[in-house]
Amino acid sequence: MRMTADVIVIGGGLVGMAIATGLQREGADVLVLDEGDVAHRASRGNFGLVWVQGKGAGMPAYAGWTRRSADLWPGFADRLKQETGIDVGYRKVGGIDIALDEADLDERRGKLAAIAAAAPAETRVDFEILDRNGVRDILPDVGPEVVGGSWTAHDGHVSPLLLLRALVTGFRNDGGRIETEASVERIAKGFSVMTAKGSFLAGRIVLAAGLGSARLAPMVGLSVPVRPQRGQVMITERQAPRLHHPTNWVRQTVEGTIQIGDSHEEAGFDDGVTTPVLRDIARRAVRAFPFLDGVRILRCWGALRVMSPDGCPIYRQSETMPGAFAATCHSGVTLAAAHAGLLAPMIARGTLDPSMEPFSPTRFDTS
Repeated sequence: MRMTADVIVIGGGLVGMAIATGLQREGADVLVLDEGDVAHRASRGNFGLVWVQGKGAGMPAYAGWTRRSADLWPGFADRLKQETGIDVGYRKVGGIDIALDEADLDERRGKLAAIAAAAPAETRVDFEILDRNGVRDILPDVGPEVVGGSWTAHDGHVSPLLLLRALVTGFRNDGGRIETEASVERIAKGFSVMTAKGSFLAGRIVLAAGLGSARLAPMVGLSVPVRPQRGQVMITERQAPRLHHPTNWVRQTVEGTIQIGDSHEEAGFDDGVTTPVLRDIARRAVRAFPFLDGVRILRCWGALRVMSPDGCPIYRQSETMPGAFAATCHSGVTLAAAHAGLLAPMIARGTLDPSMEPFSPTRFDTS
């Protein structure tokens, strides 16, 4: 079989396209194989936060990796705009994790302090615990039930759909190729990849297929133990600009709509919506921002997060089939800059840096 590409990336969502973009920039000839619209694409349902605070509890490496990605995001967004003309709507304006009771605020304070204490100085996330007045100074529309919140200047938000569009556009402009409706059936040594659209051959392969990586990983001697976790989201009619900083539950998009969400449900592969969960999301949002009580909801959707057992990313090169890499996480937006600018060059060199060892799936071994 004739060589198809230097590297085949399986998965055309945010994780796969960020890595593919980075590899293409490194001079590799890259082919992306994607299922198309039938995929459970987390990128479509993503809330759009570039979120640092709270990441890495129990895993300092994840806290540092997230901070490094956030630091890269301004340049990453600027380069995408220069290369494609697409403004992905990235705004690094700081974010607030809102608390509606004192117990929640105390728990948040302890969690953030523990993460900061375990982090190296260069990747430590500075935070501030705000009382109600402090939150109101930043977000004047908060309701009387808000008791406080945590703030970091590292947080921001972006349009996930524009981000995916920019990555695809830039990748293709740079000579990258994408085969859609190319669901992978089998991977053999070589790496020969059999799909519904034929077979493809490459010297290296990257599994970035989200939930599909669990099925594909054993074919190349890897383990990617991920499960779906559903989140439901609502979007409102456009409003005049009033929420200038994103929160953990509510954010105003660059188009003016208001996005409301943050549910965590173990519902298998069901990505539908349910009235009880949407009701609870709406009630919580109104408690935080009472003006939302009179705003019309235009659309609701459900999407599936890609969750590892500890919620942290998985990165690994196969020992039995060197050249095969796995990359998966539930923070495809936040980590996009790191995937393109840091992870992709490692894959291009053929080896992951020692700093990536904490993300190996061997951490889940119990034997």
